[in-house]
Amino acid sequence: MSVPRIAVDALTTVYGEGARRVEAVKAVSFSVEPGTAFGLVGESGSGKSTVLRALCGLAPVSGGRVLFDGEALSGRRSRAFTRQVQMVFQDPYGSLHPRHTIDRILSEPLSIHGLSDRDRRIEAALADVGLDPAFRFRLPHQLSGGQRQRVAIARVLILEPSVLLLDEPTSALDASIQAEILNLLARLRREHGLTYLFVSHDLAVIDHMCDRLLVMRAGEAVEELDAEALATRQVESAYTQALMKASEGFVRPAAV
Repeated sequence: MSVPRIAVDALTTVYGEGARRVEAVKAVSFSVEPGTAFGLVGESGSGKSTVLRALCGLAPVSGGRVLFDGEALSGRRSRAFTRQVQMVFQDPYGSLHPRHTIDRILSEPLSIHGLSDRDRRIEAALADVGLDPAFRFRLPHQLSGGQRQRVAIARVLILEPSVLLLDEPTSALDASIQAEILNLLARLRREHGLTYLFVSHDLAVIDHMCDRLLVMRAGEAVEELDAEALATRQVESAYTQALMKASEGFVRPAAV
């Protein structure tokens, strides 16, 4: 049996002390196998994004463990880890420096990791996300929301990672653009053999993108499902059933 790319073992994340103590994540466990897409779904405040941040070292691991390729993670994440594991954030407007050209934005991770062949890598990353090389010398305010998110995805792809952590990557976009970005992400996973940990409040998006998923509520794991169980509505909790009902109007993006 292969070692999971990501394993979360009884993860607990606590902020504050005393009367201000908040358990954002409460003993959550799951694993993500190589080359698969695993979803975390739940309403705002369910703790799903905090799990991603704990993996990246941006949120505290107050109890339990997070592991990458079987190795427990602690302290500041190594450069080798950040080369392999990259995160795409929710807001394409806030995640790109407004005064930097796309060329500079894409060059920065190459400089941090000491990678050469800059021009080839930048043009290949832009082509991967469907943007013309001319976009290199534009500023973020000259791009649409969907184009900005494509640049954000190109920025993580340029390091040739094996794992993407996706934190609501389409929720700030118009519905028509959401479908384009979801199709892009699905294609990139197939072509590059990527492993995804995908966070969303929308169960239909997770159903479209993921092989397996964990439903979360108020920091706790509610139930874990595979795609078949979701398709046949074999769910146990009333909360998951409510999420399914809320997503019934979703129209799946066409395959590309």
